[in-house]
Amino acid sequence: MQELNYILCGDYYTPDIRLPEENRPIGRWGRMHKDYIKEYNPIRFNDLCLSGKLWTCLADLNEQAQNRLELIIEQMKATEGITEVMKQHDQMAWIRAMNSICNRAEKIIIREMIYEENVV
Repeated sequence: MQELNYILCGDYYTPDIRLPEENRPIGRWGRMHKDYIKEYNPIRFNDLCLSGKLWTCLADLNEQAQNRLELIIEQMKATEGITEVMKQHDQMAWIRAMNSICNRAEKIIIREMIYEENVV
């Protein structure tokens, strides 16, 4: 068991309970997931809030989603043959291709990690 410290407030002693310090940002993906679980899974949201693990969970998810996004983009670029040579010769085609890849990759991340859907 943890030892509790108490603070004197007026005539009463109240427990000095503090949440763990988390300095990592939750970012775009963490905010989206927070809104999703708050709306569609309130029991899990409340559990994470009350246990003090919400911010850590969201920061971890944000980092994982960002890493996965970068990986998916690189894999799609390799598959579709989007290279720096293409960027030098036809910039507008390269921009169109990269925008398409980024949009598709973000939809994959949103569906798999934010909304936690099983993608077949």
